[in-house]
Formats: sequence, C-alpha cells, structure tokens
Amino acid sequence: MIIINRLVKKAQEGDEKAFLKLFQQYQEDLYRIAYAYVKNQNDALDVIQEVAYRSFKKIDTLKNPEYFKTWLTKIAITCSIDLVRKNKKVIQLKPEYEEFFGSEDEDVSLSVTLQDLLDQLNEVEKSIVILRFYQDYSFKGIADFLDLPLGTAKSVLYRALHKLRKNFKEVRIGE
Repeated sequence: MIIINRLVKKAQEGDEKAFLKLFQQYQEDLYRIAYAYVKNQNDALDVIQEVAYRSFKKIDTLKNPEYFKTWLTKIAITCSIDLVRKNKKVIQLKPEYEEFFGSEDEDVSLSVTLQDLLDQLNEVEKSIVILRFYQDYSFKGIADFLDLPLGTAKSVLYRALHKLRKNFKEVRIGE
C-alpha cells in the first residue's frame, strides 16, 4: 500500500511512468468490470482506454492515494455506463441479417446466459452485483462506493439476486 501511495503522489506530480505502473496493476480488474457492462472485447478495451485517459488527466483530483483502485473502478463503471447508453442510440441490424456479418461476440465464453441475465437488472443493481461478486467488495465497501446506506446496498443486492434467480428459472423453462 505504501508503494501505491508513493506512485500515486509521483503520478500526481506528472510522472507518466508512475501512472503507467499504477494503471497496469489494475487494468485486468477494470477490463472485467467493463466487459460485464459492455459485453464484448472491443468495447471493453475502448472503455479501458477511456479510463486510462480520464484517470491520467484527473489524477490530481484524487485526494486519498489509498483509494486509487476505488477511484479507478468508479471511472470504469461510469465509462462503461456511458458507452452502453451511447450504444442504445445505435440502430441494431435485424437478426436475419446478422448471418452475413458474423458474430461480433465470438470470443464470449459460456457465461453469456449470466451476462444476459445481468443486463435485465437496472444500473444500480448491476453495479452492486458486479462489485460484490466480480470485485469481492464487502457490503460496507459497496455502500461507500455507491454512496448508499448499508441497508439499501444489502436490500438492492438481495432484490437483484431474486430477479436473477427468477429470470434464470424462466430461461430454463423456455429451453
């Protein structure tokens, strides 16, 4: 932690190499968060690039170096949500035409069903599930991160898990 604090202070003073070292320590975690939101490799990489740019430009605004990872995670979630919203404005091709272009998500693993279920949650529910199960945040950490009361964070998580279970059962019945 002491090393991270020193690197953050150096990066805040304009040391690009220190920032790069810091960012590289967390880029895989950030990629997983971005991928959970945007659902494909290219968009997730775009999000990571945007996170790197925004965080480098704004690192001087980080008041507590020990919260660097939390700060980056918040930027990653914001960038991911921004991209998802932007892409909602894009008109999708009709499914019958997709066979002519191939699948953009060929690199997606078998977790597509889980990803589809996560997409049915609202942004707060999805963020809480991702922070809890993809990033191992505690309830208190989630509440602090999202500026929610602890009880609200817990109830939103349980509501989201209930929705996921219900939707999973519906998907299984429909097979």
